[in-house]
Amino acid sequence: MTVLECSRCIMRSTDDPQLELVGGVCNHCRRYQELLPSRVFTGRDGEEKLAAMVREIKEAGAKHRYDCLIGLSGGVDSTSVAVKVRELGLRPLAFHVDNGWNTELAVSNVEKTVKALDLDLVTEVLDLRQFYDLQRSFLLASTPDADVPTDHAIQACMWKFARKYGIKYIISGMNFRTEAISVPSWSYGHSDWRYIKNVHAIFGREKLTSYPHFGFAELGYTNTIARVRIVSILNYFDYNKAEAVKQMQEELGWRPYPGKHFESIFTRFFQGYILPVKFNIDKRRGHLSDLINSGQMTREQACEEIERNDYTPDLIRRDQEFFCKKLNFTDDEFRQMMEAPVKSFRDYKNSYGFVQFLRNSVNGLRKKGWYPK
Repeated sequence: MTVLECSRCIMRSTDDPQLELVGGVCNHCRRYQELLPSRVFTGRDGEEKLAAMVREIKEAGAKHRYDCLIGLSGGVDSTSVAVKVRELGLRPLAFHVDNGWNTELAVSNVEKTVKALDLDLVTEVLDLRQFYDLQRSFLLASTPDADVPTDHAIQACMWKFARKYGIKYIISGMNFRTEAISVPSWSYGHSDWRYIKNVHAIFGREKLTSYPHFGFAELGYTNTIARVRIVSILNYFDYNKAEAVKQMQEELGWRPYPGKHFESIFTRFFQGYILPVKFNIDKRRGHLSDLINSGQMTREQACEEIERNDYTPDLIRRDQEFFCKKLNFTDDEFRQMMEAPVKSFRDYKNSYGFVQFLRNSVNGLRKKGWYPK
């Protein structure tokens, strides 16, 4: 089989079976360049749009204790958002979801950020018995999206806290520059409660009585009736990850992680071991390719980085032991899970068509300037 590889970024057809090259450049790079002018704003234009948005946020929250909501994981992007909203004079409420997988460094970084920026923080502690059962279910489902239970819970808590505190604006750490590449076969279902329920109905053992979740009716109410908006504030200035890390180290005492999403032991093991070994997916390629397209890294540097692996065999071994203990996998059960045939979300009940309709609708509203970018 011929392996296609982009001449601009480091995406390959072994990573994305749908990869298409035109003049040696892949569809991800072409999409990046096509959407960049409408998703990222810098210079005078960015300053004016950001200033206008800040005025809207302050006006909407004038009668409330907080005028915006931010998530805080201890990672680079969420911490960058916390720093930026304080610089802009906003009054954020920070929230954190404790799913039992935080590293000590992540906990320390959250604490340092909260203290240095004088933030109010609310923490949602998940019922770990139920949550671990849901994570285990996704692993047994043999799909490459076992981070869905965490991401869905975070979104559910986000909407809940926004409604509870009367907050109209959620400031997201998502940003187009460094998180543009999206491969459907890599992960799906973060907003699809039907899919999550079906996977758990087949493989789960516990009842999800307290797991935070939401459906499309609740999502529609929050967006249309309550008029809560998500703003990707990092898209409105020249956001550079390396510079952001340096600033956080100097001003907050924040300490970096050796890899992306290494603030979570589960995500570190899932993305660093299970995805590449079982699914032949290395998500670092998407991340590094975004850095290439954003001008924050050369292709040569990305190629060197992809060959360097900070996830050592000893750390993998320790993580696997911890992972199996928490999720009640015996060594034999873990081996069987790793050897089970690969499946996708399409093998289970889902609302993919409707999710795509919603996503396209939001993108259409963004193009018309009716929804924040």
